[in-house]
Amino acid sequence: MVTSLAWGTVSTPVGELSVACSDAGVTRVSFGSSAETPGPAAGPLEPSAGPAAASAGPAGAARLVTAALDQLACYFAGQRRSFDLPIDWSAASRGQQQVLSVLFGTVGYGETITYGSLAVRAGLGDGGPDLPARAVGTIMGSNPWPLIVPCHRVVAGNGLGGYSGGTGIEIKRWLLIFEGALPATLDWDPARAYGI
Repeated sequence: MVTSLAWGTVSTPVGELSVACSDAGVTRVSFGSSAETPGPAAGPLEPSAGPAAASAGPAGAARLVTAALDQLACYFAGQRRSFDLPIDWSAASRGQQQVLSVLFGTVGYGETITYGSLAVRAGLGDGGPDLPARAVGTIMGSNPWPLIVPCHRVVAGNGLGGYSGGTGIEIKRWLLIFEGALPATLDWDPARAYGI
């Protein structure tokens, strides 16, 4: 069965983000524009982090895209600390669902958690060998919902760890400074992400 998706884009300080939704929830958040995202079909959303557009699609999916774009704009405007959106988990593996749902539900704005601690919290291990932490790292790298399911808040025990979104680790650093989880550097500018 093919699920119809609605797509939308929003400009943010970390670059353009594309959002796809089904009637069941958000199916994907991507850095950059998607080849499947049609041209603008709606005007800017308020408060806007930049131009936002939503595509036509199934009625429920189109409403969810509009809500997701609005919530992302509010997040980057400093007016939202959590996302109140349904996630369409249907394309996620069992392991992704297990780890990402725990991350989504328990690690809030301005907080961080280590890969190993998230593995323990999600029931993957007891904090012993590095294997569960590495599995969590792999899951974070394949997270279909960055920002909404906050993989940027998962860090290594000895530093930031990796990040596959946008231009990479500097986006993760920017997001953590923006949320107050890391102290700002003297040259940090909330209107501009590093490397963009």
